[in-house]
Amino acid sequence: METKAFIQQYKVVPVVVFNAIDEVRPKLQAMCDGGLPIAEITYRTACAGDAIKIAIEEFPQMLVGAGTVINRQQAEEALGYGAKFIVSPGFSEEVAALCNERGIPYLGGCVTPTEIMTAIRYGCNIIKFFPCSNYGGLATMKALAAAFPAVTFLPTGGISDKNLAEYLAWDKIFAVGGSWMMKGTPEEVKEKCAQAVAIAKS
Repeated sequence: METKAFIQQYKVVPVVVFNAIDEVRPKLQAMCDGGLPIAEITYRTACAGDAIKIAIEEFPQMLVGAGTVINRQQAEEALGYGAKFIVSPGFSEEVAALCNERGIPYLGGCVTPTEIMTAIRYGCNIIKFFPCSNYGGLATMKALAAAFPAVTFLPTGGISDKNLAEYLAWDKIFAVGGSWMMKGTPEEVKEKCAQAVAIAKS
């Protein structure tokens, strides 16, 4: 299935931080067992590249992307391992250009009209709105959507099982990103992923 369609099927993109390689397999398996086979593995730790490689090679049923990508070098490494989408906390023109070259979805972070206009110039019509709760959440996105009707949003930051349904109820939400379901033991991760899927489906 095409990447964007795969994400839209689930409507939730888990933001995954691995601090050690021995966490990778148990947590990815828990996500799959919980019915949420999408992982945005972040470049916040030294083992991110190895984690992406393991995910791609050993969990073919998962859609694996790279997150917290802040430069072309990281994006090239992630794409070399087989990442299917790239996410940044802000909007990187060099990363956007690389993703366009490779035909890979790029979800760059934007919170201002100027940043969104830059994203549109690079052909990006799905905007990561981050950090969502700090910049006004739904109210701000709705104001921005009035000026940019062709854009949809992937809000991240401050979203949890408590407000997931509220965000997904708005038709301009492409999907939501968050890490709330990744906290705890593999069994807890499985349960939280299953809960997120159930909320999204409802």
